[in-house]
Amino acid sequence: MSKRIGILTGGGDCPGLNPAIRGCVMAGLDKGYEFIGLQEGWRGFVEGKTQPLGLAEVKEIIGKGGTILGTSRTNPFKMEGAVEKCLATFKNLKLDALVALGGEDTLGVAARFYKEHKLSVVGVPKTMDNDLSATDYTFGFDTATTVAVDAVERLRDTGRSHRRIMVLEVMGRHAGWVALFTAIASAADWVLLPERKSDVKTMCAHLKKVHARDHVAIAVTSEAIELPGMKTETEQLDQFGHMLLKNRAVGETVAGLIEKETGIETRSAVIGHVQRGGSPTLFDRILGTRVGVKAADLIAKGQFGQMVALRGNEVVGVSLEEATATLKTVPLEWLRLADTFFK
Repeated sequence: MSKRIGILTGGGDCPGLNPAIRGCVMAGLDKGYEFIGLQEGWRGFVEGKTQPLGLAEVKEIIGKGGTILGTSRTNPFKMEGAVEKCLATFKNLKLDALVALGGEDTLGVAARFYKEHKLSVVGVPKTMDNDLSATDYTFGFDTATTVAVDAVERLRDTGRSHRRIMVLEVMGRHAGWVALFTAIASAADWVLLPERKSDVKTMCAHLKKVHARDHVAIAVTSEAIELPGMKTETEQLDQFGHMLLKNRAVGETVAGLIEKETGIETRSAVIGHVQRGGSPTLFDRILGTRVGVKAADLIAKGQFGQMVALRGNEVVGVSLEEATATLKTVPLEWLRLADTFFK
């Protein structure tokens, strides 16, 4: 039976969104579905901004970063009259279902539309932070961490040349998965995560020891940690109530503390949005494709109010409400694993 399906991508962009869009459309075409792209996330749903989304548009996007649909951090539940406009858009476009690709915020909006307005919605998890608790991994994480590992290896080269300690700041708002995996995979000498209180003196003593031995030492820090001397002034919040972290200067603050404590010249680097762009890795291409295909399958089965999740090697549907209830943060066993390599 023919259906009209809307697709939107919300929140921060990351590699894997285009493969997921492609997977959903390609699988849906086999079922006779028609697809409509909603531009710029929930903003496009509010404003009724659409674009064609058929075979021609998705056939060759599997290797492209970002999202062809555009994105935004719009929250219709925080805008007067926006929810009603979204429901009107759904009706005016004669949609049978909506596929929302995003992280905790985007999918939290999707969960509310399903719970409060019975909207036929399916969620697809996307976040480079890998912090959605209902799924083992999210696409975007592998690519972002691969980029960060490359950055550490480059910093090690220049750090050794100048006999410096180097600090790399990576993204990860509330969860330290990117910093953790980057540190382990790049053989960094220390990692600072929001899940664990930072012991500055122990870190500096260790980095000083490593530097004396190797002529270089590397520390990786998440952007969301708290440290003495860090900027703490109130910053602007987005529509989901999250503090914008762009002005916190975490890497710079950490570098300053290390240099003061060790007496060794220390430099910091921030790769920031470089982590979000570029071609997705093989893992993210395959994962994005699989979860996109599964979204079309959930629609075919009428299993709305669900999010696609990777459990082991299986792609399954789970409750959107469950998927957005709590964040997946780094547990103690992972912290212990990282500590094994700081020698």
